[in-house]
Amino acid sequence: MSIVVTAKDKRYSNLNKEVVILDLKSEEYYGLNHVGATIWHLLQEPKAVSEIKSIILNKYDVDLEQCDRDLKSFLEELEHEGLVEIRNPANIRFN
Repeated sequence: MSIVVTAKDKRYSNLNKEVVILDLKSEEYYGLNHVGATIWHLLQEPKAVSEIKSIILNKYDVDLEQCDRDLKSFLEELEHEGLVEIRNPANIRFN
């Protein structure tokens, strides 16, 4: 099971329904839309990918396959940018 949590040394601010993240090491900013902001807030404590998926499916009108693809891609991009840590990333599972 994959667990995801935000990386250390990141600060964020809420702007309406969006989030702006500052990477203190690189001094780069990242912006997340309202769905990304929802996920970011969930990740303030370690969460299983399957738990994140369940919350997204209940909160937004998205089909299962699209949610799987988009969530996996989003989490991998956050990891690539150093914004999150994915424990057991080679096996991101949704169930």
